[in-house]
Amino acid sequence: MISTDSTPTLVAVDGTRALALYSHGPEPSSTHDPVVVFVSGVASSSLNWAAVVRQLSSSMRCYTYDRAGYRHSDISPHPPTAQNIAQDLRHLVENAPITNPLILVGHSWAGVLINEFIALTGNGNHIAGLVLVDANHESMPQVLNVNDPDLQVVSEGIDPYIAKGLAEEHKMTQAEWDALMADESTEKYATIARLEDEQYAVSFETLRSKRLDQQQPLLGGKPVYVIGGMRSRDWNGMYNAGIARGNGSEDQRTRVRALISTADEKSESIQKRHLELSTKGKLVFARESGHFVQMTQPELIVKGVEWVVNCLNCM
Repeated sequence: MISTDSTPTLVAVDGTRALALYSHGPEPSSTHDPVVVFVSGVASSSLNWAAVVRQLSSSMRCYTYDRAGYRHSDISPHPPTAQNIAQDLRHLVENAPITNPLILVGHSWAGVLINEFIALTGNGNHIAGLVLVDANHESMPQVLNVNDPDLQVVSEGIDPYIAKGLAEEHKMTQAEWDALMADESTEKYATIARLEDEQYAVSFETLRSKRLDQQQPLLGGKPVYVIGGMRSRDWNGMYNAGIARGNGSEDQRTRVRALISTADEKSESIQKRHLELSTKGKLVFARESGHFVQMTQPELIVKGVEWVVNCLNCM
């Protein structure tokens, strides 16, 4: 039996370790009703979905989970590659079990993780649709390098939650925010975040090697809702905080300003690529958010899930 609310169920994934799974909201009334599974970005706690879960779980069953190494989940002996994370997700869904069709809601690196999950499991009845939240595409490093070395120098020593305005603009309750901050201040979190960061860059090349772009639309006509954030909002905040701290040479600052000036245009081109996944897609933009749309405009993600459900009801 899957637990509800904040108490996790520990689900065995390979016989030697378990992942923590949390269920929220009412049980599905039918085996055909879709359920939502949230997939977090790189080095991100599942708690950053709290505002979305709070709003969405009043009407449908939602699941969050701690990836290997996070919070209540065991540490994996395997490196947290995108392929290994996708394999863990497969085992989690199968062993919990979650038998209803899945609406996968993924943020940031989850764009890569979900594509690896599709490559691993195929486009079966287990997938109902997707909501991609400012998600990474396999082509992203070739278009927009979020780990640009000049940007990193200018941003050195800056608290990203403060510089990006998330600490003030988030729509989480105080208890939800405090829980997220507490989780991301632990040594366990710091360890897995570092390990995931080490796997981030290579994951794009690994996914591209599968040549999924030649098999589109991977999801046929299943609904795919894409939400793009405004990268320039985040990077402007980081830039201004870095300048106030005296970071970067004049040349580095000039290059970062140029990077910021084209960030949203390049990001939009990346988000459009996700629409290739299906013949049924919709693209919207979170104009009042940076990268972490789930924290600042959670209602847009709720609308995305509702759009997917409505599409499914019309099929």
